[in-house]
Amino acid sequence: MNRRSLLGALALAPLATPALAQPAWPPRPVRIIVPFTPGSFTDSSARLVAVELSEQLGQTVFVENRGGAGGSLGTQSVVRAEPDGTTLLLTDNSLAISPGLYKDLPYDPLRDLAQVSRIANSPSILLVRPGLGPKTVQELVELAKRRPGEISFGSGGQGSSAHLAMELMLNVAEIRALHVPFRGVAAAIAEVIAGRVDMAIASLASGVAHVRAGTLLGLGVTGAERSALLPQVPTFTEAGLPRYDMTYWWGLAAPAATPREIIARLNREVVRACSAQRLRDAFAQQAATAVTSSPEEMTRFLAREIGVWREVITRAGVRVE
Repeated sequence: MNRRSLLGALALAPLATPALAQPAWPPRPVRIIVPFTPGSFTDSSARLVAVELSEQLGQTVFVENRGGAGGSLGTQSVVRAEPDGTTLLLTDNSLAISPGLYKDLPYDPLRDLAQVSRIANSPSILLVRPGLGPKTVQELVELAKRRPGEISFGSGGQGSSAHLAMELMLNVAEIRALHVPFRGVAAAIAEVIAGRVDMAIASLASGVAHVRAGTLLGLGVTGAERSALLPQVPTFTEAGLPRYDMTYWWGLAAPAATPREIIARLNREVVRACSAQRLRDAFAQQAATAVTSSPEEMTRFLAREIGVWREVITRAGVRVE
């Protein structure tokens, strides 16, 4: 090798060595933490995404449920996890609710988590037990005004997204109702079906099957148009509450110190997974729409949501122990 060739090889060596030294990712199975009990769309969406990611990555991706404290317990476990991209958080509106709800929240969603992408949106729906009486939102409002504080509503826990979605509706309608918290929105819906609780607000994804089966009545859905899955259910605007609007969303995050290149890779893989037709069809069957974003877009969106729910919590006077 002549001197010029040798110098050229040495100049290229520092550029080539790091690339060769980079370990394969993911180095081991990927765990998606769902900070709620099984049975909700948050849980089922995580499992659908896990299937797609497993195939794309050629590595096992599994879901682990860690419910409690409105999603805070499971979220904290991800915040504390090793930031290597193998422990992820699939969560919902609760991530934006917690900062306004807990004075001593042991983490800051914007500081301690790296947002990967949104994965889905779904309208909310007002569900009531058939035996309650009202068949429309206005009839429900009239009944609640005659019996202030007597009609009960279930939620996934004090300060959960289902709780605050109802508090927002009660505020808009200027009525009062009795809150009955449960461990997960699926349990709350089950109690409404059983007739032990009068009503609940949940994502359309969580309620559509029960309305179709006739075990619950759907009185209103959020959004500009009726859902094609439940065309008989009017929008809240049609039902007389045009100021009520609440969209459920789901997203994926990782520990804050996760390297940027891994976050970028995760984002690409999630966007690809959410583009898969079978996943989009599965979401659609549960009244959810696959929606993705860049990490930066998701971070800005989360910041706005935190402000919105902080205001709702303050206005409704919601407190947790």
